[in-house]
Amino acid sequence: MFEFPAAVVAYCVLVAALFLGLWLFYDRRDHMRFDRERRRSTFHCIRCDRLYTAPEGAELCLCPRCGHENARLRF
Repeated sequence: MFEFPAAVVAYCVLVAALFLGLWLFYDRRDHMRFDRERRRSTFHCIRCDRLYTAPEGAELCLCPRCGHENARLRF
């Protein structure tokens, strides 16, 4: 059987590994969510003067307000 100090060290290592694993999991999940939001294309409607976004990769998109098809803004 384990001695008391060895059991305490083993318990502390297991708890630290659990917290490290949870931290890495949630950090990666939040990073993926942020990247998904960040990688959007911005559009400006020339008819109704509205700014809106669409998923990444869209070169043309319909305006949600007036339905006019606009090209992606390029900075």
